[in-house]
Amino acid sequence: MEVLRSILSCFSSRSRPRPRTGAQYVNGLWSSGASDKNKSMVEQLQTYGVVRSTKVAEVMQAIDRGLFVPPGSSPYFDSPMSIGYNATISAPHMHAACLELLEKNLQPGMRALDVGSGTGYLTACFALMVGSEGRVVGVEHIPELVATSIENIKKSAAAPQLNDGSLSIHIADGREGWPELAPYDAIHVGAAAPQIPKALIEQLKPGGRMVIPVGTVFQELKVVDKKLDGTVSIKDETSVRYVPLTSKEAQLHVN
Repeated sequence: MEVLRSILSCFSSRSRPRPRTGAQYVNGLWSSGASDKNKSMVEQLQTYGVVRSTKVAEVMQAIDRGLFVPPGSSPYFDSPMSIGYNATISAPHMHAACLELLEKNLQPGMRALDVGSGTGYLTACFALMVGSEGRVVGVEHIPELVATSIENIKKSAAAPQLNDGSLSIHIADGREGWPELAPYDAIHVGAAAPQIPKALIEQLKPGGRMVIPVGTVFQELKVVDKKLDGTVSIKDETSVRYVPLTSKEAQLHVN
């Protein structure tokens, strides 16, 4: 299960707004001030400086997280949640952080790849960011999650992009990406790889950015930028804990 060792470690403490009265922040979670509405959840993320971009806030408010978690869950609580098949949906703060890191590469008309798309939440957010003139691909190797994610997206604000074909979800091994529609301006990986897959670097467009957790016992969220000349720079953003990026068989047989 994914947990940030420090949710705000990648943000300057000098720029963090003060918490609203009544909200308590404990071990990475809002306890007494826990959000019970999608809009309130996003406002809390803005309050703590996780969401800074107006566009990211608008998209997260438009895509209701409650449509993308299993029945009986607490969708607006800032915590990762099990979605079955030894997979999780990331905590809202992680989705927000990744959207912030990728915003410049999710402009209208751009292309994005979501590896390990799960229940489809972040894939739907990407679709709103790039619009119908762009292209978003989600890849997930668990067929049941692909089917669920498509149904979830149909109920969401990203349904028009699913209908017009600018958003699609495919059953595939995410470590191989989706070369048919490469190169991508933005690539997001929702599980931790032992090392950055070569195929994903190859599918990243010059000028593009990838956000990927890397590591086994100790993991870092890495930001991979491909320069216009094709050279690649990699920097560590923050320490994280994700489920592993692995084969379908290995994932389903985790004890």
